[in-house]
Amino acid sequence: MAASDRIKGSITALITPFSNGAVDEKAFRRFVEWQIAEHSHGLVPCGTTGESPTLSHGEHMRVIELCVETANGRVPVIAGAGSNSTEEAVSLTRHAKVVGADAALSIVPYYNKPTQEGIYRHFATIAEAVDIPIFIYNVPSRTVADITPETLARLSRIANIAGTKDATGNLARASRERALVPEAFVRLSGDDGTTLGFMAHGGQGCISVTSNVAPRLCAEFQNACMAGDYAKALPYQDRLMALHDALFCEASPAPSKYAVSLLGLCTDEVRLPIVPLSEQGRNIVREAMAKASIAHS
Repeated sequence: MAASDRIKGSITALITPFSNGAVDEKAFRRFVEWQIAEHSHGLVPCGTTGESPTLSHGEHMRVIELCVETANGRVPVIAGAGSNSTEEAVSLTRHAKVVGADAALSIVPYYNKPTQEGIYRHFATIAEAVDIPIFIYNVPSRTVADITPETLARLSRIANIAGTKDATGNLARASRERALVPEAFVRLSGDDGTTLGFMAHGGQGCISVTSNVAPRLCAEFQNACMAGDYAKALPYQDRLMALHDALFCEASPAPSKYAVSLLGLCTDEVRLPIVPLSEQGRNIVREAMAKASIAHS
């Protein structure tokens, strides 16, 4: 089945549970099962929300293996496999393919600030090296480098570059890119707060942080959007907006992990340089969960 047919809707950018400094494999498996039971349409292990910058290579690979094994084909798994080193990104993408991930998510190279030609060659090299659907992740607020719609259009002509995760928050860009890429090219939002508008601009889903905490609500919201029923989607947007904001009140994923800990699914442990949520942040998250009518301890 083509990526455009299967990868859509509410796709959770999974947190990585820790316990006493180590990846909590039991909690991670339980969390994946809960996500599927709550009707998430897909899963992304080892993205930024999964604290990929502070996972060792061994941990990174193990988390992806656990996600693929636990999901067991019930929902697609898009493995985080990005790096600002093209060689390292190829290695991570190759591992994702070997362990059975449905696709790989690859970020625009960060810190080293490549030109548009460098960005093009980076992704073209990954796509040539590994035969797996690749989603290009554009988040210039984190990477500094930004992929232009024209460069994305060039890349969309490579057969296994299947789509993009757009976390720019620029809704006009969604239409500009749609005009340049093939119809089968999958366009996913990476910004929960603007996803309603993104979907109205022709998007096909969202790789969501909020769905860590409210997966069923996010899935129902996406079902309405995918059906073109934006009047039905709007009350979900209003119900979840405070939570979208609260989950970034301090450095992510500390707010998400705290919220999930209130649901009894993992601890709120994070790795430096991310620190646990402050008391003020905890109050913000609890109030947002209450506004969304999410019961917690």
